[in-house]
Amino acid sequence: METSLDKSALAGTPAGTAAASAAQPAAKVQRTVYSVLGAISFSHLLNDMIQSLILAIYPMLKDNFSLTFGQIGLITLTYQITASLLQPLIGSYTDKHPKPYSLPIGMGFTLAGLLLMSVAPNFGVLLVAAALVGCGSSVFHPESSRVARMASGGRHGLAQSLFQVGGNAGSSLGPLLAALIVIPHGQRSIAWFSVAALVAIVVLTQIGRWYKQHPSVKKARSSAGHATLSRGKVMFAMGVLVMLVFSKYFYLASINSYFTFYLIDKFHLPVQAAQVHLFVFLAAVAAGTVIGGPIGDRIGRKYVIWVSILGVAPFTLLLPYANLFWTGVLTVIIGVVLASAFSAILVYAQELVPGKVGTIAGLFFGFAFGMGGIGAAVLGQLADATSIAYVYKVCSFLPLIGVLTVFLPDVEGKRAKA
Repeated sequence: METSLDKSALAGTPAGTAAASAAQPAAKVQRTVYSVLGAISFSHLLNDMIQSLILAIYPMLKDNFSLTFGQIGLITLTYQITASLLQPLIGSYTDKHPKPYSLPIGMGFTLAGLLLMSVAPNFGVLLVAAALVGCGSSVFHPESSRVARMASGGRHGLAQSLFQVGGNAGSSLGPLLAALIVIPHGQRSIAWFSVAALVAIVVLTQIGRWYKQHPSVKKARSSAGHATLSRGKVMFAMGVLVMLVFSKYFYLASINSYFTFYLIDKFHLPVQAAQVHLFVFLAAVAAGTVIGGPIGDRIGRKYVIWVSILGVAPFTLLLPYANLFWTGVLTVIIGVVLASAFSAILVYAQELVPGKVGTIAGLFFGFAFGMGGIGAAVLGQLADATSIAYVYKVCSFLPLIGVLTVFLPDVEGKRAKA
């Protein structure tokens, strides 16, 4: 097993080792390439740190540009919809025509959006900047999810969890860095985070070299895979999964976009203290992500989905009535339990539709982002019409949709993996 970003993992396979590679193809394909998983997870951390940084500076933008909650929701909607509409198209295209160096190009869009947001003079330019960041995500997520699967060595749940935990760790860092750097120094300090985007571009270029040498690139046009269920059953199962993703990401939209406002309104916390609470929640999400994939590999992903979506309902139902201490405790539990769902859902869907890794990753990442964007916009309008507290009372019922998991077919059988 590899533990560092060495030449054999990311610098491309030298011509002199081609014969050795051909002599042991099975070992190459089945080995879990931890160096690549670590690199793509680190890139995911940087990508999602930038995205969550933008979410965390909403209170500052609201004051600087005199925005309503509805306009805050539109910023998130613009970013999320841009990403969600393009991701399935990019994933479908790269299933047939792999593009190893698309990852650093996508990060270039994110870099451009970040720099534009740091100098945006009005709300319209903020929306353009959000759209550019969305374009970067539309390339990054389906292609990096493909890289994680390629490097998994058959341990798909583990690989997706390691990939996802990077993103969740980055998401948790955004609010903390916003509180420490952006809030004290103002809008222009957003540009300082362009260094993170540049580092990600360098790492993703190295990953592109490894990706280009992988056997699956050469076989992409001929390996479509074979579904084990009828088309009708697959479509029904996909519909159930879509509803589960809807419940998860609509609820997460209430936390990501409005939790700081909720804490400020209900408990009269200062902005920086509220952002620390958001950081704690997102850190809990990062911790929970590590759990779902390996457990799904061992006992089956359907069980993980059951516990993650429906199991979080008692805690979300209690949250709107808790004091500050118990709000902190409940949000940690909600973050850990809810986080394990997405890796399990994504790998389960990829097993439903074999040979369409990029398409499925793009579809589910795109739908998740779209639900996050629509949720932010809808909940922002609801908050303007009622109150932030009322938003959390309504959203507390969303995890009950997890009962639909009972209709998912068993595509894995009983598992007993080490």
